[in-house]
Amino acid sequence: MNQNDLLNMRYATITEARTDMYKMLEARPANYSLDAPLYNDPHMFRVDMEEIFQKEWLFVGMTSEIPKRGDYITVEIGQNPVLIIRDADGSVNAFHNTCRHRGSRICTEHRGKVANLVCPYHQWTYDLKGNLLFAGTEMGDSFEKQKHGLKKAHCKNAGGFIFVSLAEEAPQGDFDEFLATLDEYMAPYDVENTKLAAESNMYERANWKLVLENNRECYHCAGSHPELLNTLLEWDDTNDPRAPQDFLDHYAAQAAKWDAEGIPHEHKSYGPGRRNRIVRMPLKKGVKVMTIDGGEGCKKLMGNIQNPELGSMRILHLPNSWNHMQSDHFIVFRVLPISAQESMVTTKWFVHKDAVEGVDYDPERLRQVWDATNDQDRILGEQNQLGINSIGYQPGPYSETYEFGVMNFLEWYSETIKKNLSK
Repeated sequence: MNQNDLLNMRYATITEARTDMYKMLEARPANYSLDAPLYNDPHMFRVDMEEIFQKEWLFVGMTSEIPKRGDYITVEIGQNPVLIIRDADGSVNAFHNTCRHRGSRICTEHRGKVANLVCPYHQWTYDLKGNLLFAGTEMGDSFEKQKHGLKKAHCKNAGGFIFVSLAEEAPQGDFDEFLATLDEYMAPYDVENTKLAAESNMYERANWKLVLENNRECYHCAGSHPELLNTLLEWDDTNDPRAPQDFLDHYAAQAAKWDAEGIPHEHKSYGPGRRNRIVRMPLKKGVKVMTIDGGEGCKKLMGNIQNPELGSMRILHLPNSWNHMQSDHFIVFRVLPISAQESMVTTKWFVHKDAVEGVDYDPERLRQVWDATNDQDRILGEQNQLGINSIGYQPGPYSETYEFGVMNFLEWYSETIKKNLSK
């Protein structure tokens, strides 16, 4: 299949798109970007939604966002509204946010608190475990409430992170092993005793894969992210082929302090393309956290942390999240696709729950670096999308030294799509 064939394709049906997607991924060189339809075709996007976002585990939020009974958050996974709520016994549940009467969304706000879940359309009422409590006498004496509870989505949480899957059967593999590591590595942060300090939702006119590709390399950082590079060392880990000796020495000195404090830091990764990955990396010498000047972001350190120069523990979860855990605050990122050429990037900043805004932390100071970086990345992603839409685009080569993270991501994406299409 040559480039002219790809450029002239017009998919009449989703079946054609699924067949051609498999062929494209099977034929692609591992060190080249994807064919244009995989970044901009609506039918290909639908396959992504069906085979990735409606089947795989997705990061949706943090448990400390819903600390008490009846607290909830909602997310939109394509055309699938999802509700995540804390029930009376403290469990976190996920449901399809659609009433079993006539399908209306039940919770219409981004976050909130309820005693029970009441559909605003006809007041059908559910408890916090999704059981139908009230449907009115209008349904007749033969109506069976127990058969009309909310439809559940698979939900797991570890280390304060909440993941959902919309698949009929929960995805298997090494996800539980990753969750166990996440519990261990997040223990020092005591996430249940944190709170949301700030949040941004950024609309980006770019395919979700371009958002992830941009995140998975720092090749572009020197030319695009001056605020971020005030504090961040671009090396991906100690095995990064670009890492100089002075960085390795700095890492060793910091690792000794982490060991003394009992802070886990060994690199852990799971799945094809290092899909789930945790690594703690130092920031620049003398830097505490990723603020504009490297100084403290919050006067209260998190959990049982004592060392303000803890570096950043980077957590990756494909397909939709990367995160930075630091000594006095942490930052989580979530990507959700909107269309073939639109994405929503959500960023949230968390601090100790006892920290007082305006006294212990300033939300604008916390946000400054990543607000700038996110917007810079938005522009890069949107320009990337516009170039790919051109008839002059053809897949280009990745640097195996600087862009190995992008290659890892596309390895995972390709293998996951092909596996799911083969079922």
